Amino acid sequence: MSVIVVVGMPGSGKEEFVSASAAKGYTIVRMGDVVRDEAKKRSLKTDDSSIGGFAASERQEHGPIVWAERTLERVKGDKCVIDGTRSLDEVERFRQVFGSRLLLVAVFAPERTRFDRLSHRGRGDDPKNIDEFRKRDKRELGWGLGNAFASADLVIVNDATVDGFKEKAAKVLERLDNEAKNSPVQA
Repeated sequence: MSVIVVVGMPGSGKEEFVSASAAKGYTIVRMGDVVRDEAKKRSLKTDDSSIGGFAASERQEHGPIVWAERTLERVKGDKCVIDGTRSLDEVERFRQVFGSRLLLVAVFAPERTRFDRLSHRGRGDDPKNIDEFRKRDKRELGWGLGNAFASADLVIVNDATVDGFKEKAAKVLERLDNEAKNSPVQA
């Protein structure tokens, strides 16, 4: 099994990388879906503030790797992408489980580009203005997202068109698949 963990700020293009991965046969596990599913079970609101507050309270109550642990239950298949890690603690938990089979990929996009994308995405938890956007960034960085990003094995810059980034992501995935096929089998 090979596992790619994707990290990036909201609106950076993680979802486009995930889509390219799915097209290459990767199983996709979204940590945000794990959080939203748990919130729904508890009949909580699904706006950004409520989901973010719930995710944070669960981390405080159950520890910083609670969402990684809950995500691990969904990881299946020979090739898997885990989208949405928020901290180095979560990355380290995944590294404990998957060892050298794990690759941490960071997706970077400039702030203005990310804000424009989120403003037009149409999801209920998207920011309504730049202040909400920066508040969300601050919250995510407070969870340790910046440290997770800084420990990435590979950084992909997403500052062009959607199609251009999808093409870039597909090339990266093809290269990774070829490297995995040509590397010796590890126990």
